[in-house]
Amino acid sequence: MIVKKEEFAEEVLQDTFIKIWKKIEDYDPSKGRFFTWMLNIARNMAIDKLRSKEFKSGSKTDDLSTFVDIGDSGYSEKHNMDHIGVREVLNKLPEEHQFLIQKMYFEGYSQSEIAEEFNIPLGTVKTRVRSAMSKLRELFE
Repeated sequence: MIVKKEEFAEEVLQDTFIKIWKKIEDYDPSKGRFFTWMLNIARNMAIDKLRSKEFKSGSKTDDLSTFVDIGDSGYSEKHNMDHIGVREVLNKLPEEHQFLIQKMYFEGYSQSEIAEEFNIPLGTVKTRVRSAMSKLRELFE
């Protein structure tokens, strides 16, 4: 869950469906499943919302835990990613790759945020993410 506040989540959901409706001709089945294409649009819209001025100005006085998964909140367990096989495939990756995919795709961190918060050189983060994505592509094929 990237956007936790209900009013912002509803807005992101509506914007996501509108974008999918308008960009449906951009979907290319040779590049992946339709579900994955929609999921990426939704994820990107949610991250864009978190980084927007509107969101930042409206949340300055709110408790941070309202918007951010803290550490071991167990996103994957709470939302049971197993039903689409994601957890099984992620478990086949090295631990450092699993960590990065978890942070980026399920918790909404950017590569630079991961590097800064977890004290990993940005180049290392980028290389590992690229490697993880390559390995995931192989595993999903």
